[in-house]
Amino acid sequence: MDLFSRSWTALLTAVADLPDEDFERPSGCAGWLVRDLVCHLVIDAQDVLITLVTPAETEPTVDAVTYWNLVEPPTGEDPLDALIPRLAAAYGEPRWLKFHLDDVGSAAGRAAELADPAVRVSTRDEVLTVGDYLSAYVLEWTLHHLDLIAHLPSAGAPPAETLAAARAALEKIAGSPFPASLSDEDALLIGTGRRTPTDTERTTLGDLAPRLPLVLG
Repeated sequence: MDLFSRSWTALLTAVADLPDEDFERPSGCAGWLVRDLVCHLVIDAQDVLITLVTPAETEPTVDAVTYWNLVEPPTGEDPLDALIPRLAAAYGEPRWLKFHLDDVGSAAGRAAELADPAVRVSTRDEVLTVGDYLSAYVLEWTLHHLDLIAHLPSAGAPPAETLAAARAALEKIAGSPFPASLSDEDALLIGTGRRTPTDTERTTLGDLAPRLPLVLG
């Protein structure tokens, strides 16, 4: 839960520090501008709030790793994916997006800090403990932090400890470690298809290379 707070706080801070002109730059999510990604984070924060107040009585069906499904790469045809850019544009000025993310995002952060990690909650037709749910989101926040700064070299990077935790989670999902020669950031970018590996990196990846990218849903 501490890693959840660190990763989320770092991401909220990075967004808050962005100058307005950066909202029109591309993000690391293909087809999305930075403003679109920030709008997606608002929805993610709402999902966290909803899940934390949706208790479940049955046994957990997934944990922090099996919460994630491997899916086909997005085609842009998903209705929600198509909605995000229109919704982001409707905010007009970046300050309103910043305000909404800070408002909802801060509430999600406080709710996470107050939640009992042993309590079971329901989301996406699955049941898991709060602790596992928040642990799963360390990967989500870290990947989206990398998406945010993909074309913004001056923006703040994710904390080293959350990069390491996100890498460890992705390795569990992959069922295999990434080569030690890859930094945590490179392992995450290459592993999820956000960056194409070089020939040398592909060779180093060995049997893992043909199984990449791991697209999470």
